[in-house]
Amino acid sequence: MYDPTVARLTYRGLLGRRRALILGALPVLLIIISAAVRGFSGADDQVASDVLGGFALATMVPIIGVIAGTGAIGPEIDDGSVVYLLAKPLKRPTIIFTKLIVAVAVTMAFSAVPTFIAGMILNGNGQQIAVAYTVAALVASIAYAALFLLLGTVTRHAVVFGLVYALVWEALFGSLVSGARTLSVQQWALAVGHKVTGGDLVTSDVGLPTATVLLAAVTVLATWYAGQRLRSLTLAGEE
Repeated sequence: MYDPTVARLTYRGLLGRRRALILGALPVLLIIISAAVRGFSGADDQVASDVLGGFALATMVPIIGVIAGTGAIGPEIDDGSVVYLLAKPLKRPTIIFTKLIVAVAVTMAFSAVPTFIAGMILNGNGQQIAVAYTVAALVASIAYAALFLLLGTVTRHAVVFGLVYALVWEALFGSLVSGARTLSVQQWALAVGHKVTGGDLVTSDVGLPTATVLLAAVTVLATWYAGQRLRSLTLAGEE
């Protein structure tokens, strides 16, 4: 289910100079903001939670997920180079699963690691806040990567739709309409983070059992359907 050659090519495409600069911009900004906040307000658990929840998990993680998930396959479909990959004797689910692993790894590296560093800067992991948001970022990275990888296989405007979901649905509607939060990867990840802290600083509108089921379901179904879309793309090309 994992092909090293496909993985190497995907890493090379995702971590090219221009895309790597884009991926690294938000983590650097998060760390700078965290250092500035710590310098002005000192170690404050509530402030740390606000920064990590409001910027790291709500903005940085989904945007990086969009870049990594759609970038793992979208450009190859757009420029037609995916035909050469599909011509290889590889099962289509293997291609998708390999690209998912790469997208997850890149999203985790550029989101969860900076989240932990920022949390340590903000309050030294007081009340396990840094660890809680890091775990939430890790969990969210998997679901986001799968969801946006699927978008990369179904539309040429995957980045636009991904940003609409991340910044409009989750950030805007999620803050205004309580029912929308149930269908939010961010809220599912926060439910896992809440379990880590056991306190009130990290909260979610979704219970842990529901969040766990939805995270697993979205990841599995998105990966499966992406494989089906790639299969149909092959058939269309052969015809």
